[in-house]
Amino acid sequence: MKTSPGKAAASGVARKRAGNPDSAVDAVFDAYPKQVKAKLLALRRLIFATAKATKGVGVLEEALKWGQPSYLTPESKSGSTIRIDQVKAEPDQVAVYFHCQTNLVETFRELYPELRYEGNRAILLNAADQLPDAELRHCVGLALTYHLRKGKGP
Repeated sequence: MKTSPGKAAASGVARKRAGNPDSAVDAVFDAYPKQVKAKLLALRRLIFATAKATKGVGVLEEALKWGQPSYLTPESKSGSTIRIDQVKAEPDQVAVYFHCQTNLVETFRELYPELRYEGNRAILLNAADQLPDAELRHCVGLALTYHLRKGKGP
């Protein structure tokens, strides 16, 4: 089932979920503490907006993977999955997770040494801080087009 996040469906970006629009993904967001939920919802909006603005991405699917809100490019197969979640060991932190067998986080670290990282798999953010919007949009765009740049596109 596809549900539209507003005008995004007209440009080929849509949310695809199993079940109702207020399904398991929304239940996961609702379970977070208020400040963490607000930051994760801001990340979700940033991911969808970046997908909409990035050539070659196409429809973006939102699903749960490992119990985390996840964003995939099932039609174009242009990108690597992005996941977002609260950091369990540090409840005031959120993370944007990327596939650890890619060079994405290594690339982000070279481009944006001022950001905090967890190994080769995540960008870490404080839930109380403002999002580094431009940097995150660039990193998300690189993840959503990872396979296109690697020559593994459709």
